[in-house]
Amino acid sequence: MHDDYRIDNLDRSILTALQADARTPYAELAKRNGVSPGTIHVRVEKMKQAGIITSAQVVVDPKKLGYQVCCFIGINLKAAGDYPAVLEKLQALPQVVEAYYTTGHYSIFTKILTHNIDALHALLVHEIQSIEQIQSTETLLSLQQPIHRQIAP
Repeated sequence: MHDDYRIDNLDRSILTALQADARTPYAELAKRNGVSPGTIHVRVEKMKQAGIITSAQVVVDPKKLGYQVCCFIGINLKAAGDYPAVLEKLQALPQVVEAYYTTGHYSIFTKILTHNIDALHALLVHEIQSIEQIQSTETLLSLQQPIHRQIAP
């Protein structure tokens, strides 16, 4: 991994295009940028080695898969040392799609997707709040997500 890799305008253009559609052929990227497909390939490989590009993913719409409830749960731990054990238990729950170790009001802040409110209630009561090392939780329901984007390169 090359921590000192610095991106230039060509790299930014490649990243922007791949963030919009990771299936864009290198030949198309080369044509747009006035370089050879080999140059695009080399640049992408260098950004992978530098850890700038970490994966290419298919993005799905959770609502189309039946996940009607998106919420955030702030979790307070009984002790700071409880973090690894709680994180391991949260990782085992497929409804937990993101988790952050934070400063401020919560120790851990999670993003949760469930099919409905009843499923959220069951997850909270039977799974999350039953984790011994959790002192308390606060749930915030998301009404909509008006902004959803990746960081610009």
